[in-house]
Amino acid sequence: MRTLVDLGDAQLQELDNLSKHEKTSRAALIRQAIDDYLAARRRRRDRDAFGLWGDRAEDGLAYQEKARDEW
Repeated sequence: MRTLVDLGDAQLQELDNLSKHEKTSRAALIRQAIDDYLAARRRRRDRDAFGLWGDRAEDGLAYQEKARDEW
């Protein structure tokens, strides 16, 4: 599917330079950039799904059992 995107002169120039360096088309670079962006958003969404517990090294079930033992 085709879509129109307005790019600034500086963006277009950098894209052209990268296109020549990578020996690939502008369109391929833009598709790759979009894929990378969407993958990063998915990773962030998945990471956020773990909420506050996501940064803890301790297993959630072990923590729960330990907390219940204290009652």
